[in-house]
Amino acid sequence: MAAPLISNAATVRLTRVDGCGRPVCGDDASYVTDCFASVEMEANTDDGTDVTFTAANGRQCGFKKGCPTLNGYDLTFTFFQASPEMIEIMTGSPVYFGYDNKPIGFDSCSIPCNTGFALEVWTDVLGDDVCDDPNAQGAWVYFLLPWVTGGLLGDLELANEAVNLELTGSTKAGGKWGVGPYDVQAVDAAGTPGQMLTPLGSTCHRRTFITSIAPPEPDTTYIPVAGEFCMAS
Repeated sequence: MAAPLISNAATVRLTRVDGCGRPVCGDDASYVTDCFASVEMEANTDDGTDVTFTAANGRQCGFKKGCPTLNGYDLTFTFFQASPEMIEIMTGSPVYFGYDNKPIGFDSCSIPCNTGFALEVWTDVLGDDVCDDPNAQGAWVYFLLPWVTGGLLGDLELANEAVNLELTGSTKAGGKWGVGPYDVQAVDAAGTPGQMLTPLGSTCHRRTFITSIAPPEPDTTYIPVAGEFCMAS
């Protein structure tokens, strides 16, 4: 398959994970939106320590370049919807309910460091016709950050213009996402949707691949996480 051109981000799914990075099953465990401006993933690295071997006469006898370490990705997610459900999954901020027990707001409280979420992003593909496959639903580049912690809403300015909400967080390696609870790729030549074929390694923070399985439909409330994954876990 030729190398794809990554176009605009189309859909984001957020899934609640527990303190071990394990997907949480339940009626209020995920949220899907296409109403966002950007997802930035900045690599957080340590350059390591260079080692220089210098002789008494000042001549350099040897040099070893420090090995860089990927500490993770610093996430900046800019969005428009002030959805209490979405913000609660990302930050742990308690939802405020109306008289009919429907979410109408949220409280900004101390940051609960034991909460987390998984972030999935689908972007459109250009210049790579996955749809040559008659079983393909389309073509997308899929990004998975299975364990994001420290979700924090940034500064908020209310004025006579559109309001953007910005959330920051950081990825962690390891975790218990496994192959995930969702069907995100074709698992056979017939294009049957299924879970990832292998889990991420214990030192990995992100996975990226081309998929012919369409992203989930956006919604305005919580979406359940259920199915075989939850019954097996």
